[in-house]
Amino acid sequence: MNISKPMPKRSKPPAKSVAAVSRQAILDTAARLFRQEGYAASSLRAIADACDMKAGSLYYHFESKDQIVSEVLDIGVQRVFDAVRIAVEALPPTAGLTATLHCAIEAHLRALLHAHDFTSANIRIFGQVPAAVRASHKDLRKRYEHYWRGLLARLQQRGEIRAESNLQRTVFFLFGAMNWTTEWYDEKKSSLTVVAGELANLVANGLRSQPSAHPGRQT
Repeated sequence: MNISKPMPKRSKPPAKSVAAVSRQAILDTAARLFRQEGYAASSLRAIADACDMKAGSLYYHFESKDQIVSEVLDIGVQRVFDAVRIAVEALPPTAGLTATLHCAIEAHLRALLHAHDFTSANIRIFGQVPAAVRASHKDLRKRYEHYWRGLLARLQQRGEIRAESNLQRTVFFLFGAMNWTTEWYDEKKSSLTVVAGELANLVANGLRSQPSAHPGRQT
């Protein structure tokens, strides 16, 4: 009489080797978890499990969770910063207030929504991370804010923005409006170009020193 042998139990696939999981793949995964779950709930074990590797293997690439989150925050801002700077530098010297704002805002929005996990994680968890991580990240944020303020200051010096306008608060207002698009923007309902143009017009109309465009300059 034949007695069938019990089917062997399926073993769990072995975790990927340290070398098989790149540093960028870990950052991509961590950014997604930080965006979805928040800082506290996204443990090193959760990040490792999502990467299909052992938790201890993360230390091959990173010294701590704080180092991971610090890099995620930096990537989120740097990608947006680079995109805006490249777009603005491509503008003609005669570009006026509305055209400059439209260009910079659209570049910010495209980078913001393209690198969605990193930028959304930055917006969601910045207030949750340890003070030391926030402190290490603030310099990059300040440099990006300073870039926008300098952009507006140049337009103000050309007489396109009223002298009494508070440029620092304008930058804060702009960042709040642009960053909130991660919560409501739907590409099926409107293009980013249209959204950027609407915001540029709102801001330009509030800042403009004269109701009409400057002769010979693009608006």
